[in-house]
Amino acid sequence: MTVKEQNQLTMHKKIFHIICGIGLMAVACNNGESNAAATDKPDTSGIASNSTDSTGKPVETEKANTDYKPAFPGQTRIAGVKTKTPWEFKVITSGLSNPWGIAELPDGRFLVTEKAGTMRIVSKDGKVSDKINGAPAVNANGQGGLLGLTLDPAFSKNRMVYWVYSEKTADGNLTAVAKGKLSDDGASLQNPVVIYRATPAHNSSLHYGGRILFDKNGYLMVSTGERSDKETRPLAQSLQAGLGKIVRITTDGKPAPGNPFLKDKNARPEIWSYGHRNVQGLAWHPVTGDLWENEFGPRGGDELNRIEPGKNYGWPSITYGIEYAGPKISDGATQKEGLEQPVYYWDPVLSPSGMAFYSGDAIPEWKNNLFIGGLSSMHIARLVIENNKVVGEERLLSGEKERFRDVFNASDGALYAVTDGGKMYRIGKKN
Repeated sequence: MTVKEQNQLTMHKKIFHIICGIGLMAVACNNGESNAAATDKPDTSGIASNSTDSTGKPVETEKANTDYKPAFPGQTRIAGVKTKTPWEFKVITSGLSNPWGIAELPDGRFLVTEKAGTMRIVSKDGKVSDKINGAPAVNANGQGGLLGLTLDPAFSKNRMVYWVYSEKTADGNLTAVAKGKLSDDGASLQNPVVIYRATPAHNSSLHYGGRILFDKNGYLMVSTGERSDKETRPLAQSLQAGLGKIVRITTDGKPAPGNPFLKDKNARPEIWSYGHRNVQGLAWHPVTGDLWENEFGPRGGDELNRIEPGKNYGWPSITYGIEYAGPKISDGATQKEGLEQPVYYWDPVLSPSGMAFYSGDAIPEWKNNLFIGGLSSMHIARLVIENNKVVGEERLLSGEKERFRDVFNASDGALYAVTDGGKMYRIGKKN
């Protein structure tokens, strides 16, 4: 991308934020979370080139959207760090179409969802399969489509796959969870069935959430969005709605045993946590076993949270962001009693999507670090976390100018990432 093109892109983003704030566009007005793919370019591979300041200055140098003060030191703009181990990246393939989620098959290949409603299998040498048939139709408008996926812990025996998608209903669109069996030849999903729907449905094409993971007890953790509109925002605070939540369900879609609101007649029993805006990143810490999530703020205020059952994470009652046109949200409140503070937040935004903790041994200094795909920010954020606090941040692959949609910690000791532009990257130790 030329300097002129970059300047034009920056100007277009500013105009986009203003238009979104006054409601003149029925598109994805979520801090750069549009669904247009990034400008693509030929396959590249190379040695890591870091833009991080080696003196420990924060990696973010742009002016914040607000003058809000963090609740504690290190909650934002933490000191920059730089990887010392030589590492490299390589584009495995450019043959995907708006990939969204990644899961690793037992043989080392990857099962990947594509926004338009298809799945494909990608080998580590970059071979992309034909479309996998059988998944229910998705509503791919706006931010919708075929979203996150995960494999059954017993996949090698039962070949069950679970995925999240946006479903069109008579009452509007909603976040749905489905399951199906991947055929032995990998060509189709057999007997697909919807097991959960986050209601109420709403006529919006924004903020579906869409990540899904298994916990150690064999239950599913699923993130949902609050659907963006001001009329649905308050439902993130409602225990009687499935919007703006992380839910915990069985493989049949029932509330899982041990959920915090099982005995509350005024709450949905599947709810695990609430007060979320649009969660597109979920990951388990490999040592503590804690659930971490990231979510989009509005203009500023993207968050990283450590999730505890039954807790309220604040949206829209508190936020470190503002409306796209500038007005404060909830009278500018960033802290309130009984509402959880983010472990870390970004302003300007990261536009965070899929994320993974690194648990490999190839690059020891990355051990237990968190890697988050950035969309409008066009880089992967590496966060060093100690005692549940972020103590360092690094930007990786910022020179690629790609919207990083998901990051996956693979069994070969490398990270794999997919981009809206259709690429899959391998990121690992330099050979």
